[in-house]
Amino acid sequence: MERLSGRVAVVTGGANGIGLGLVRRFLREGMKVVIADVAQADIDGALGDLAGSGEAIGVQTDVADAAAMARLADAAVSRFGAVHVLCNNAGVGGSQRFGNITLETWRWQLGVNLWGPILGCQTFLPILEAQDEAHIVNTASMAGFIYAPYKAPYNVSKAGVVALTEGLFREFAEEKPHIGLSVLCPAFVATRIGEDERNAPAGHARRSETDPDLEPLRAQIRADLARGKSPDEVAGYVVQGIRERRLHIFPHPEWIKVISDRAGRIVSGEAVEARFTGRLPEAAAS
Repeated sequence: MERLSGRVAVVTGGANGIGLGLVRRFLREGMKVVIADVAQADIDGALGDLAGSGEAIGVQTDVADAAAMARLADAAVSRFGAVHVLCNNAGVGGSQRFGNITLETWRWQLGVNLWGPILGCQTFLPILEAQDEAHIVNTASMAGFIYAPYKAPYNVSKAGVVALTEGLFREFAEEKPHIGLSVLCPAFVATRIGEDERNAPAGHARRSETDPDLEPLRAQIRADLARGKSPDEVAGYVVQGIRERRLHIFPHPEWIKVISDRAGRIVSGEAVEARFTGRLPEAAAS
């Protein structure tokens, strides 16, 4: 999709982090944008900051709720008449021992990180099919390929997003070639994903209480995030990926070698190292 001006984009998790970076970039490209986010206060703040930048509306949305996603689609079409670019970007993360992760936490993280993209693709597909061309961007992470400890729900969900996107990419190439697919796989990005528990559901056991001795790890991750790429820089990679119909978008290309090394060990029959020696591949998606 070379021409973005005049098109309509929907961005989930669009009031913060990578999502807000995408919104800003799409507006600069002359697009009309629908910001979806679970927190109405964050939507209001984002719209206030974006005043005068272009046409944008906000819709409070729980991406794990099929009815909420249907309302989001209806609101986008009602206001702008179409959707051309869908960014399933909302996400949550966090570091916690597997044995201390409640079922509510599993449902929350998989609901946002994996069911969000599934429902987004399913809900918006009829709208995207009706356009002359369209594109879906699903936000995964380097954690979709490299599995660090203490990240079980995050790893599972992001690997699922990679699998979902690659499968749809090949399916649509055969049956819906006017719809492009990309999976965004960042490493560290300067966002608020370290504060994701602000939106956690009842029944989530707070990490500082269940695993207080992991706080140094969390502090290191927050520091790495703060030093990471800006959301605006990541958004530039995404726009380029949309224009080039690129399946994998890697804003941190230096991490590709880590994927290659891991794949090489698996193919050669070498043991995958038990100890994670690199920095945690945490992506910021909220």
